[in-house]
Amino acid sequence: MAPTPYKNEPLTDFTTPANRKAMQKALAVVAKELGKEFPLVIGAEEITTTDKLYSYNPSHPSAIIGIFSKATPELAVRAIETAAKKFEEWKFVAPAKRAEYLFKAAKLMRKRKHEFSAALTYEVGKSWAEADADTAEAIDFLEYYGREMLRYAQKQPIVKVAGEKNELVYIPLGVGVVVPPWNFALAILAGMTAAAVVAGNTVVLKPSSDSPFLGVKFFNLMREAGLPAGVINFVPGSGAAVGDVLVSNPLTRFVSFTGSKEVGIHINELAAKVQPGQKWLKRVVAEMGGKDGIVIDDQCDLDGAVSATVASAFGFQGQKCSAASRAIVVEKVYDAFVAKVAEKTKALAVGDPADPANYMGPVVNKGSMEKILQYIETGVKEGGRCVAGGTRAEGDGFFIAPTVIADVKPTDTIALEEIFGPVLAIIKVKNFDEGLDVANNTEFGLTGGVWTNNAKKAEKAKRTFHVGNFYINRKITGAFVGVHPFGGFNMSGTDSKAGGRDYLLLFMQAKLISEKIK
Repeated sequence: MAPTPYKNEPLTDFTTPANRKAMQKALAVVAKELGKEFPLVIGAEEITTTDKLYSYNPSHPSAIIGIFSKATPELAVRAIETAAKKFEEWKFVAPAKRAEYLFKAAKLMRKRKHEFSAALTYEVGKSWAEADADTAEAIDFLEYYGREMLRYAQKQPIVKVAGEKNELVYIPLGVGVVVPPWNFALAILAGMTAAAVVAGNTVVLKPSSDSPFLGVKFFNLMREAGLPAGVINFVPGSGAAVGDVLVSNPLTRFVSFTGSKEVGIHINELAAKVQPGQKWLKRVVAEMGGKDGIVIDDQCDLDGAVSATVASAFGFQGQKCSAASRAIVVEKVYDAFVAKVAEKTKALAVGDPADPANYMGPVVNKGSMEKILQYIETGVKEGGRCVAGGTRAEGDGFFIAPTVIADVKPTDTIALEEIFGPVLAIIKVKNFDEGLDVANNTEFGLTGGVWTNNAKKAEKAKRTFHVGNFYINRKITGAFVGVHPFGGFNMSGTDSKAGGRDYLLLFMQAKLISEKIK
C-alpha cells in the first residue's frame, strides 16, 4: 500500500496545559533512565569494554546521563567487517521493505516524542521548544526519506531507442561511517543514518561523545522497529581512537559527517587516500558549519528584523550551524537596531531548560563555554562594544548570558570565525550593497538572509548572496524537511541538501542495464 503524501510533523504548542503535562511526565520518565550503563553493539553482539565514555547534563555537570563502553580500534575494524558482511544481504532487500522500517520507526517515535525531547533537554540542554523541533525533524526525516526511496525505486525516465531495452536503476554503495553532531543529536543523527540505510547501505554509527544517550535511544528504536542486526552498528568512541580507523578502512565506502570545519577537512583528506585493497574512491558527505549573516536594510520592518535576528542568534544558545552570528546593518538604522536588539536580548531567560520558563539553556560542555568566553574577550579587545551579556550566567551549569557585541569590523575575529555559541556581532555598513559584500567575506556559505522592503535589492541579494540556504524577511534558522533542503557552500561543506530530493542520491550509484531485443 502506498504511503500517504508527506507532510511535516506538527510542532507542539506548550501553552496548552495537556501538552505541558505530557512533557513534564516525559521528563520524569526519562529521568529514571539516566545514569545507566550501555554497551556498544556490533551485529547482534552487545559488547562491554573497560574504557568508558561518560555523558553529563550540561545544566548540572555532576549529573551523569549515561555510561558507554568505548570501542577500541580492533572493535572498530570488527564493526566495519560486520557491516560489510551484512551489506551482502541488505543490498538485495526490496526498497519498499527498507522504507517500511523507517515508517515503523517514525510511528514509534511519534508515540514517544516527548520522551525523546526530554532526553535532548537533559543531555544537550535544549529548551522544550527546541527539543520538540529536533524530535519533529527526526520524524520528518524518517517519513521523507522512506518516501524518497520509493520514488527512486520507480522506473526512471530515459530516452528510448529501437532494438534495445534500457533501464536505469539506483543501487546502494556499501558500508558507511556515520558521524553525527551533538547539536541536533536526534534529528541529524536519525536523518544521516536513515538515509544511508533506506538506500540499501549498512552503517557504523559513531555518535558524538557529547550525546551518546540520544544515539543509543535512536539505535534501540530502530531495533524495536525490527531492523535486522548488523544493518546499524553502534560504536561510541573518540575520533582519535576509532574515528580515523573507521574512515581509513578499505571496506568503508562512504563517510557521512556533520560537525566542525577542521574535523570535516581531516575526514575528507583521510578518506581521499586509497588504502591497500581498496576498490573505490570513498564518497564524503560533509556539513561543516557556517558564519551566517543577516543584512538589515534601512528600508525594512525594523522590529521584525530585530525579532528574527534575536531568534536566529540565540535559539539553542546559538549552537546551530545556521545561527545568525553576524547582523550587518545599514548605518541609517544602525543605532536603533543595536538598541532594540540589546533590549530584546537582555530579556531572554537563561537557566535549566527542564524549566519551560527558560528560553536559553547551557552550552554543551566546559571546553565550549571557555572557548566562547574567550571569543567574547577577543571581540571587545579588537574594538567591539558589548551591549548585552558578555559573561557567564548564574547556575552551576555551562551557562553564558546571550551576548551582543556592536561596532565590530568586518575583518575582526568574531566577524569571521565560527563561535558556535550565544554571541552576535553587529557590523555597520554604509549601504545595502556594502552589506552584501560583507556577508560574503567569510570562508563559509551555509545560511544567510536579508531584511528589505525594496524588491530590486531583494532580487540582487538572491543572485549574489552566496549561501546554500538564503532567506528574505524571516529568520535564517528553522529549515523544515522537504520544504527547505539544507546544505551550504565553500567551507560549509558539500551542499548535501539534507531533507531534499537530491539527498538520497549521495548514498546510491546509478546502474544502466541495456539489453538487445529483436
